[in-house]
Amino acid sequence: MEYYKIGKIVNTQGIRGEVRVVSITDFEAERFKKGNTVYAKLAKDNSMHSLTIDGVRKHKNFIILHFVDHPNINDVEFLKPSDLFVDETALANDDLEEGEYYYHDIIGLDVVTVDGEELGAIKEILAPGANDVWVVNRPGQSDLLLPKIDQVIKKVDLANHLVTVELMEGLD
Repeated sequence: MEYYKIGKIVNTQGIRGEVRVVSITDFEAERFKKGNTVYAKLAKDNSMHSLTIDGVRKHKNFIILHFVDHPNINDVEFLKPSDLFVDETALANDDLEEGEYYYHDIIGLDVVTVDGEELGAIKEILAPGANDVWVVNRPGQSDLLLPKIDQVIKKVDLANHLVTVELMEGLD
């Protein structure tokens, strides 16, 4: 079974068994919904714990979650800090639009220019604001930051493990 990271439990919230989550998913409404199962990977020992959500609310920049059979702070204290995951079955219901991809589909793809110059491979994706930034690991050079905009990202070919880009002035 494959697991995909959707957030991080950073602290508890109050004394009623709630936790604060920093979300890293574009599908918050689908991922953090009553009845859904998420998996917490504990930082201290990398063990996975299955948790069923029975309460969800937003507070400031956090998603506050409550889990079945975890009625007080003592029941969730062991979860901090931990990463939250969903399994691959949770992705089946997502409706991705044209030009939308999961992070795990993009990371690792080879990057070439429209002229055929090989640049490297995408090692991570940053989400600083208006658009994502794809970080390209270039052998022997500093990382290249590519904004995920149509003027730069010309073609994503998942079948051939390839992203074709046009480097605008100032990107390299």
